[in-house]
Amino acid sequence: MLWTIFLLLNGLLILVLLYSTRTRRKNEPPLDKGLVPWLGHALEFGKDAAKFLSRMKAKHGDIFTVRVAGHYVTVLLDPNSFDEVINDTVRLDFARTRKQHLRQIFGLQLPSMEPTAQRRWMEQHFRGLCLSKLSSSMTGHLQSLLLSDHKDCGPSEWRQGGLFSLCYSLLFKAGYLTLFERRDNAEEVYNEFRKFDNLLNKVARDSLSREESKTVNSSREQLWKLLCPSWLSGGSETSSWQQSYSLFLQEQGVDAEMQKRALLLQLWTTQCNAGPAAFWLLGYLLTHPEAMEAIKSELRCLHFQENPTINPLESHSTPVLDSVLSETLRLTAAVMINREVVQEKTLLMSNGQRYRLRQGDRVCLFPFLSPQMDPEIHQDPQIFKYDRFLNEDNTPKDKFYKDGKILKYYTMPWGAGKNMCIGKEFAVTAIKQFVFLLLTHLDMEMCDPRDKLPPVNPTRYGFGMLQPDGDLRVRFRLKTKSYEM
Repeated sequence: MLWTIFLLLNGLLILVLLYSTRTRRKNEPPLDKGLVPWLGHALEFGKDAAKFLSRMKAKHGDIFTVRVAGHYVTVLLDPNSFDEVINDTVRLDFARTRKQHLRQIFGLQLPSMEPTAQRRWMEQHFRGLCLSKLSSSMTGHLQSLLLSDHKDCGPSEWRQGGLFSLCYSLLFKAGYLTLFERRDNAEEVYNEFRKFDNLLNKVARDSLSREESKTVNSSREQLWKLLCPSWLSGGSETSSWQQSYSLFLQEQGVDAEMQKRALLLQLWTTQCNAGPAAFWLLGYLLTHPEAMEAIKSELRCLHFQENPTINPLESHSTPVLDSVLSETLRLTAAVMINREVVQEKTLLMSNGQRYRLRQGDRVCLFPFLSPQMDPEIHQDPQIFKYDRFLNEDNTPKDKFYKDGKILKYYTMPWGAGKNMCIGKEFAVTAIKQFVFLLLTHLDMEMCDPRDKLPPVNPTRYGFGMLQPDGDLRVRFRLKTKSYEM
C-alpha cells in the first residue's frame, strides 16, 4: 500500500515537473507560466479574461504564450496578423476544440457529421429567399409579442421592468417561434434556457458547484424534452426550419437522441446573442440622449406605409442605426477565436517578425481587446460614440488604421474567415427591427434619469455577447399613435 502511494506521488511529481519546466525556445513568443504549477493563469483568465490579457499585452506585447490549466495558449493581439491564424486550416485545427465544447456543454457527440456539411446546410437557410422568409416571420412575431404584451394597458398606463429581461425575453420568444414554430411551450423553454445560459460559462470551464451542476443537468434534460419534435417519435409535423434541420441530421447518420441534443445547440447558437445585443444598444441610447435623438430623427424620415407586412427598414438605408449597432457590438461583443496547433507552425507577424508555434499548443485571438478596444485604432475606445462608424457625409465609415496600415479587421463581433457566423444577416435584421418596433410603438425612459448602464459580467468573455451584471430599470407604455416620436 505504501509502495503504491509512493509511486502515485512520484508520478504526480514528475507531471508537475514536466509542466513546470517548460522553457521558451528560440523564436517562440514570450512565455508566462504563472506561479502555480499546471494551473498557471487559469483562475485569473476565467475571472476576467479582458483584464488579464490586457495585463499580459502591456507586459509582453501583441503575442505571448500563457499556461492555463495544463494547456499552453499563444494569444495573438495584432489584427494585421490575424489572417495567419484564420486562413491556416492545415496546421491549425478548429474541429477538435469545438467537439470538446459540444460534449462538455451540450452533452452532444456528432462523430459522423462533417462541419462543412452542416455549414452548407446553414447557408441554404440563412441566405437568399429562405433568409427573407425567416426575417419576415421574425418581424411578425416580434410585433405580435410586443403588442399582445400591452393589449390590456391603456395608452397612459406606465409599466416598469428590467430592460435586459424585456429584450432577452421578446427576442428569444420571437426567434423560437420563427425557427421552432412551437407556440405551446415558448415561455417554459425561455425560462429553462435562461437557467442553463446563466451557468454556461461555468459549464465550459468545469467550475460548477454541486448545486449548480444539478441545475444545469436538470435544465439541459428539460430542454431536450421540450425541444423534441413529434416526428422524432413517429408523429407528424408541419414543415419548418426545425424539421429540415432534424432531417439533415438523420441524413448525416445522427441518431434520435443526439438529434434532440443538437436542437439545444441550435437554440443556443441562434438565440443567445440577440437579446443581450438589443439590451446594450437600447441602454446606450437611453443613457446618451444625443444618440437617441439622432436615431429617432432618422426613423422619422422613413416612409411609413399602412400595410403592416411591409418593413420600412428593408427599403430604406439607416446609416445612423447601423453605426449605433456597430458601436454597440464593438463595445460588448467578446468572442474568442481558438485553434489547436496540430503541426508546428511558423507565424509571420505583420511587422516581419516570425514566431514558432509548438504542436499541441493552442492559439487564441481575442478581437474584443484588439482591434475593438485598441486606442490606436479607435480613439477613446471605452466611450460610446454613436457616430464612430459614420463619415462626415453620413456614409458608413469602414477605413481604420493601425501602425499606418489600413485594417481588414477593425471590429469582429461575428468572427472571421470560413467560421464567420452564418446567421449574421438574420441577427442584424432582428435586432434592428426590434429597436425600430420598440421606438415606434412604445414610450420608454429610465425609471431614474441618473441611472447608468450596469457593468458587464466579466466571466462571460469568450462566449459571444457580454451580459450585464445587473439590469437597467425602465418604464414604458404604448404610444397613443404608432410611429409618433
